[in-house]
Amino acid sequence: MISEEISTYINSWLDVSRATKGSSENTIKAYQRDVQDYCAFIAIHTGETGSAGLRDVYTTDVRAWMANERKQGVTSRTLARKLSAVKSFYRWLALQLEFNPTVVLAAKSPKFQAKLPRPVAEDTAEQVLETLETQSPSDWVGARDMAVVTLLYGCGLRISEALSLTCDDAPLPDSLRIVGKGGKTRIVPVIDAARDAVEQYRRLCPYALSEDGPLFVGVRGGALNPRIIQGAIQNVRHQLGLPASVTPHAMRHSFATHLLNAGGDLRAIQELLGHASLSTTQHYTGVDTARLLDVYKSTHPKA
Repeated sequence: MISEEISTYINSWLDVSRATKGSSENTIKAYQRDVQDYCAFIAIHTGETGSAGLRDVYTTDVRAWMANERKQGVTSRTLARKLSAVKSFYRWLALQLEFNPTVVLAAKSPKFQAKLPRPVAEDTAEQVLETLETQSPSDWVGARDMAVVTLLYGCGLRISEALSLTCDDAPLPDSLRIVGKGGKTRIVPVIDAARDAVEQYRRLCPYALSEDGPLFVGVRGGALNPRIIQGAIQNVRHQLGLPASVTPHAMRHSFATHLLNAGGDLRAIQELLGHASLSTTQHYTGVDTARLLDVYKSTHPKA
């Protein structure tokens, strides 16, 4: 347990993160859990439940917390995320309480090998879409599943973004205004295949779709659960003998990779995916150093 004083500081920091960083609620909740766990450990470890325990922390205290996390089975990747949240909190807290946070900020993050996404080959992506349409016993459900996955692969939408579309968005225009993670807005061009797939689904859907209601509905007429699409892709995997890496999100990875392979610009792909950082886009597309140099040489005015 942590003191009311520490809880107040944490909540104030989270409010600042919401306002200045545009962090999503899921991210905020993760920050909150990570920092609360750290503060609770420090309180028990040092015997100091107030802010003094956080101000006067030693390197050995931080290492003890990290060792305790390891004992509980926390992976290097997760521990690195937790430490990042704690450091962010300390930067803010140090300004409020006027102390030197170097001890915490100097803590080394555990090393881990980044797990890069595995895009689906172009011919495999086509097979997935074709099979999605035919594997369902109901024509309208097959058309629905194909329409959703076509938006992931053809427009680079996240599954949550595709399922957040309303009937007011259809027929799909030439471009969609998508609100993504952290409330970031981007404009996404709509390809003809995606527009046609959505119209086919709308023609076959047995339910009356209200303008302000969800575009994609389940078999009972309510908003479509993303697990239904995940299950449909899983069935396709089994049917085609594909690896477990073929998921709805892998179709979004493939959108980026196939665009890049066709000569797309990294910055443009970054905007289409809604990434805040180009390095994130580089991971999604599996870009190597040689490809980055090619882009640099072809675009830099002094190259």
